[in-house]
Amino acid sequence: MCKNDLNKSIILCGVGGQGTILASRLIATAAMDKDIPIRTAETIGMAQRGGSVFSHLRLGEGTNSPLMGKGEADLIIGFEPGETVRQLPFLKKGGAVVVSSRPVMPVSAMIGKASYDAAQMIEYLKANVTRLTIVDADRAAADLGSAKTLNVVLLGAALRSGELGLDEADLENAIREKVPEKFLELNKKALAWSR
Repeated sequence: MCKNDLNKSIILCGVGGQGTILASRLIATAAMDKDIPIRTAETIGMAQRGGSVFSHLRLGEGTNSPLMGKGEADLIIGFEPGETVRQLPFLKKGGAVVVSSRPVMPVSAMIGKASYDAAQMIEYLKANVTRLTIVDADRAAADLGSAKTLNVVLLGAALRSGELGLDEADLENAIREKVPEKFLELNKKALAWSR
């Protein structure tokens, strides 16, 4: 029996190697620890080659499938601006987006078959999302001494958006369960960074 009447639909998106899957698992672990039903689906495709990665998470009772249709996501956590724009049709009206400012150029642009301008992606998000939080990923990496904490920095910013449906203690417990002990303090600092 669920002790919580929380119902949230969340999408995490980025490219391979950014920690998107770990972030998804941290949310799932935190939800399960609170007896909140959760359904997840991940698409990792060409993740190891810098390809698109996204996870759909549904927290709460009454969801039969983790996958959501257009206009159903309460929150999108974007690890990369272009991938965030790609997932934007899934955001419901009034939903929130938390996005990293750091671009990761897609493979197609690297080999000259497409152009990519991250600044245009951020401007598009500003024009089309009323509840937008842009996380300065380069500053976070400099402040924390590691770029590998972006996933937890974004989770902290998502907490503060009010749409994650969990609190900081929930995610700290999940980090303790899923992250190697030698990285615990760094990840706790990363979770708090966006305060």
